[in-house]
Amino acid sequence: MDVTFQYFLQQVLSNPALAVTTLLTLGVIFVNGWTDAPNAIATCVTTRCMRVRSAVIMAAVFNFLGVLLMTQFNASVASTISNMVDFGADTHAALIALCAALFSIVVYSVGASLLGIPTSESHSLIAGLSGAAIAIQGGMGGINMGEWVKVLYGLAASLVIGFGMGWIVCKAVTLACAGMDRRRTNGFFTYAQIVGAAAMSFMHGAQDGQKFIGVLFLGMAFCSGQPSVAGVVIPVWLMVLCSVIMGVGTSVGGERIIKSVGQDMVKLEKYQGFSADLSSALCLLVMTVLGIPVSTTHTKTSAIMGVGSVRRLSAINLRVVRDMMLTWVFTFPGCGIISYVVARLFMVVF
Repeated sequence: MDVTFQYFLQQVLSNPALAVTTLLTLGVIFVNGWTDAPNAIATCVTTRCMRVRSAVIMAAVFNFLGVLLMTQFNASVASTISNMVDFGADTHAALIALCAALFSIVVYSVGASLLGIPTSESHSLIAGLSGAAIAIQGGMGGINMGEWVKVLYGLAASLVIGFGMGWIVCKAVTLACAGMDRRRTNGFFTYAQIVGAAAMSFMHGAQDGQKFIGVLFLGMAFCSGQPSVAGVVIPVWLMVLCSVIMGVGTSVGGERIIKSVGQDMVKLEKYQGFSADLSSALCLLVMTVLGIPVSTTHTKTSAIMGVGSVRRLSAINLRVVRDMMLTWVFTFPGCGIISYVVARLFMVVF
């Protein structure tokens, strides 16, 4: 399989289905950088450790580095996304189904936003790919359960491990700093939280960037006549392309998103913000190395709730928990069904 940028560009210009798939994928990456990436640094801004614009620039840079560097060393998440579904041996039909899946993700996200239904782009991507694979294969044979089960692990991990890590790290910090002068510790945690926010931004890029790299790489394979990407190394230019798009998305829309997120967040002190950033970054690191796709937003939110519960369990915002549950309840069947219908329609039309 030829994975040079020149060959890819030639195929995009000559194959409408790949062109649409590429544009939709890059568009979703841009929106992900716009809407999801700022959550990684919202606590840093809320606790006044950084100004909004400086935090946005830092997030854009570390999102770029997260996609680029982590994918070179460990592309397990991209591999999981690429291998969790089987579109069959007909690569032309497979490319059309992949295009339908991405189109469905956009349709579902827009519709859910208008109806006020919580969404997760990570879960929408997984559901969309699954629905299209079932449509083209005519049944559950389109799902590779050995890889798909990692999604179920990710659902539990983003909530349970994120909350647990947040509680453990914050408790450890509280015990370690007991009796210390609050002014001196605030000075330390101001800089420590900046480092934590940078780590969280890096891991956001590593997780979410890899998901969409896997989709784009799958489209390239189908266009080359290959039904899978097994054994093929992801090219560096693809990592650079996706990381640049995500970084640009963060820099363009991040400031407005951070302000709105910061107003809705529970009030945190600097040491709590550091604990939330560090614990969520560690959780994402473990999940990324294991190749388990998780929602970065859910992981960060769960970590914040874990940090807040160190003082009292009543600090847990049940509305946030409800929204996460609703995201799981609606996204998988909702986006999956839309993707199934659109994929069947596209295969008839094209």
